[in-house]
Amino acid sequence: MNLFVIMKRTFDTEEKIVIEKGRVADESAEFIINPYDEYAVEEAVQLKEQHGGEVTVVTIGDEEAEKELRTALAMGADKAVLMNTEEDLDDGDAYTTAKILAEFFKDKEVDLILAGNVAIDEGSGQVGPRLAAFLDIPAITTITNLEIDGTQALIERDVEGDIEKVEAALPVLVTAQQGLNEPRYPSLPGIMKAKKKPLDELELDDLDLEEEEVEAKTKTVDVFLPPEKQVGRVLEGELGAQVNELVSLLQKEAKVI
Repeated sequence: MNLFVIMKRTFDTEEKIVIEKGRVADESAEFIINPYDEYAVEEAVQLKEQHGGEVTVVTIGDEEAEKELRTALAMGADKAVLMNTEEDLDDGDAYTTAKILAEFFKDKEVDLILAGNVAIDEGSGQVGPRLAAFLDIPAITTITNLEIDGTQALIERDVEGDIEKVEAALPVLVTAQQGLNEPRYPSLPGIMKAKKKPLDELELDDLDLEEEEVEAKTKTVDVFLPPEKQVGRVLEGELGAQVNELVSLLQKEAKVI
């Protein structure tokens, strides 16, 4: 099987971040594989172990993303591809990413493309479905179970707390939801092997793309941290007095009634 994973390098939301000029300051952030993409990598490796084949992990970014690609290789992927857009693009959006990926995939023999359901930094969930549309293959999102039977994919997907069962002919693109699997930690032998596995680097020129072809269709107006949570208040005194004070606070401070 020819298995591909599209992966994103994101900042770790469990670590403190700093916003400068409407962007997350790289110097203040810790970067990781997007957690939903980890499910995609793990699922691809498990499918390779069951059915044979090859897993290629693909990402768009700068040279800093090599660290996350090596982590995916240490998890069991066979190859990695970095599409380095550092010198070509100042900014982009889901359309930009999907357009670049579509150009990369247009001459590839693909059985299955896996991606994370969303990226935790932007959360649009658009890249996978947009890529599938460009490639004219089915896209099935938020999957929680995946089995391959010959040329058919048997899929279970999360739909608002329920499960939908879907069958699709390969090739197909799926996006991974939490619960699909438990991503493995890279082992020491895996980390050592990852250093010798191929990691190719491409640029827009290598894909015969011009900057205007991948211009963003959307614009980020502002990026900001959520407001700090206010300390709760405990009302004291007789019940009637507490009710009156609560109503007054809701009217004058919270302004919700």
